[in-house]
Amino acid sequence: MHQRRQLLHVALAGAGLGAGLGAGRHAFAQGDAWPSRPVRIVVAWAPGGAVDTIARRLGQTLSEQLGKPVVVENKSGATGTIGAAEVARAAPDGHTLLAMDNTYAMLPYLFQKLPFDHAAAFRPVTVSAFSPVMLAVHRDAPWRDLAALVAAAKQDPEKITYGTGGIGSAPHFATAAFAQAAGVTLFHVPFRGAGEAVTAVLAQQVDMVMVSLGSALGHVRGGLLRPLAMSGTARTAALPDVPTFAEAGLPGFGPHGEGW
Repeated sequence: MHQRRQLLHVALAGAGLGAGLGAGRHAFAQGDAWPSRPVRIVVAWAPGGAVDTIARRLGQTLSEQLGKPVVVENKSGATGTIGAAEVARAAPDGHTLLAMDNTYAMLPYLFQKLPFDHAAAFRPVTVSAFSPVMLAVHRDAPWRDLAALVAAAKQDPEKITYGTGGIGSAPHFATAAFAQAAGVTLFHVPFRGAGEAVTAVLAQQVDMVMVSLGSALGHVRGGLLRPLAMSGTARTAALPDVPTFAEAGLPGFGPHGEGW
């Protein structure tokens, strides 16, 4: 296990942040000397997404608890493999961590060859956050509800565009699953992270986005994004007026609260 790098698994599905802090500190502390220098958290996505937001909050709290600087760096690209490869090359001493969502579990099925050993390069430390998946459009979009969006997509296949954090990312699979369940064909526009995809919707460069709640909640509350549906078996307390996919007319569509 000493040869394995530390993996901080900030996922769209996971445990609470507080529990993550406790589990993470216990796993890191292999001796009284840790940390002996600043800790580096590499975020495998562009700034502004849920992974980036959670990693920065976690880093701040870790810094306060440990009394050592915790630096967060974004190394995005290639469906998270650029950031992961950099951490895999780092010294296996617990001072370089990887913040990644559950896209990591999909990588062996997306790439014939990875620049690191997927099974042995990292040691999972903690899963830090659960979040439902939200489908949202620009506030001025013509679709007032999910049924209207689906009807428009059926009338004009591939006309409606959607942004994601990259080909093979968790939001990409989530949107593909939505399209399959709804019987529609959408046009995919990949970006380097969920934050960039949300920005593209705000700029009306793409029509819709499916992201974790944390990636877009501020824009929804600010009236810039219109949420049409949320994953889960019940509505979230953060946005109680937003229906679940089942309530919006897609009872067979997952995920149901587990995240993507």
